[in-house]
Amino acid sequence: MPRVQAQASHTASQSAMDAALQAHVSSAEADRADVLRVLANPEVKAVADKAGLDLRRATTAVTSLQGQELTQIAAQARQVDQALAGGQSKIVISTTVVIIALLVLILLIVAID
Repeated sequence: MPRVQAQASHTASQSAMDAALQAHVSSAEADRADVLRVLANPEVKAVADKAGLDLRRATTAVTSLQGQELTQIAAQARQVDQALAGGQSKIVISTTVVIIALLVLILLIVAID
C-alpha cells in the first residue's frame, strides 16, 4: 500500500491575518471617504436638492454600507469625482444622472437593510 504523506500546513500566521484584515479595513475606510467626499460637493448637493433627495440621509447611510455594495457605490462616487474634477464649469447631464443614481442606490440599499 502506498504511504500517505502528511500535507504541509497551509495556515496563515497571525501577523499575515492581521495585515490582511487591516488592508480590508483600510480599503473600506477609503471607499467610505470617497463616497462622503462626493456627497459633500456643493454641486452634488445642488443636484440632490433639485431631485428632492435627502442628502443627509444618504450621508448617514454610507456608514452602514459594507462589502460589495460599498465597493460599487465607491466606484460610482469616484466616477462623479473625476467628472467634477475635470474642470467642468457645469455638470453635464450624464454626470447628473450618475449622481442621482448614486444617491438613489445608497438610499435603496439602506431602506432594504
